[in-house]
Amino acid sequence: MSTFDSNPEMQAVGDAPSVEPRHGDDTRQRVAGMLQAIRSEVGKAFIGQEAILDDVLAGLLAGGHLLLEGKPGLGKTRLVVALAQAIDGEFGRIQFTPELMPSDVTGFSLFDMKSQSFRVSRGPVFTNLLLADEINRAPAKTQAALLEVMQERQVTIEGESYTLERPFMTFATQNPIEHEGTYPLPEAQLDRFLMKLVIDYPLHDVEVQIVREMAGVGGTAAMAVERVCSVADIVAAQDAAASTEAVVEVVDYCVAIARATRESPAFSLGAGTRGAIDLLRVGKARALMAGRHYVIPDDIKASAVAVLRHRVQLTPEMTISGQSVDRVLEDVVAGVPAPRV
Repeated sequence: MSTFDSNPEMQAVGDAPSVEPRHGDDTRQRVAGMLQAIRSEVGKAFIGQEAILDDVLAGLLAGGHLLLEGKPGLGKTRLVVALAQAIDGEFGRIQFTPELMPSDVTGFSLFDMKSQSFRVSRGPVFTNLLLADEINRAPAKTQAALLEVMQERQVTIEGESYTLERPFMTFATQNPIEHEGTYPLPEAQLDRFLMKLVIDYPLHDVEVQIVREMAGVGGTAAMAVERVCSVADIVAAQDAAASTEAVVEVVDYCVAIARATRESPAFSLGAGTRGAIDLLRVGKARALMAGRHYVIPDDIKASAVAVLRHRVQLTPEMTISGQSVDRVLEDVVAGVPAPRV
């Protein structure tokens, strides 16, 4: 049970009402309030990155996995830990290295001498929020083991399947400045991620605040993130997001954007149908975050770059000319007429 289920006096800063399994307007407003409280709490530890935090919450609501790219020391781990604390969920972390084996991710079976029987040792994927740190440092076989778990939401050990409890969300990080000794993810595997978020350096004033607070007494431990809700509340919110209405014109808009990337001469590889599906999923999440029961074109447009940037490839000519994927994507999306709904 959530800490604020029965005591209305607790519904202050950092608290939000529990989410019921019905999806009426009242429930949507409560979900929006809960998400605002989560944003506030996580923002104590992940300072000055509101747009990234909104994308993370949208990914959480959509029930997808996120690829985080950013230089070292920008708070990626702190973000995931703070989010786990805010939703009262379990946090797991895997440091990917060339020596990492698939069983180090999923788990394995071992013989117990005491009981004279085999028992299963579950791997770190059995959690709510999993941080796969520097995923491109592990060989393809280990990467594939994690990506299979992400897709199927289950683990098979010695022929027996184990279902992962909802919510399950993977945050995989990549370091964009070091490529020696890495195993880049193939395009087909990149497509499994709902969004790719690029975390950049904070603004000067924000960086001053971060340095002052992190270098103070207690450091990151002093950034106490309070519990806002339970994982059951998040599961109910995910169901509410999935039931958000999307008229056929909005669905057509998602498909038109994905097809535009395939037809653009600037891209040698465009987004597939999964890209259109994920556009709509994130659009529904954004609508719920705004307290609406329907998706508008702006929800889709605001999600397009994060959902599609890892699913497309520029032509060699565009790459040589210095064009960025994000800028070209923005131009392509702008060229797709938005419906009036």
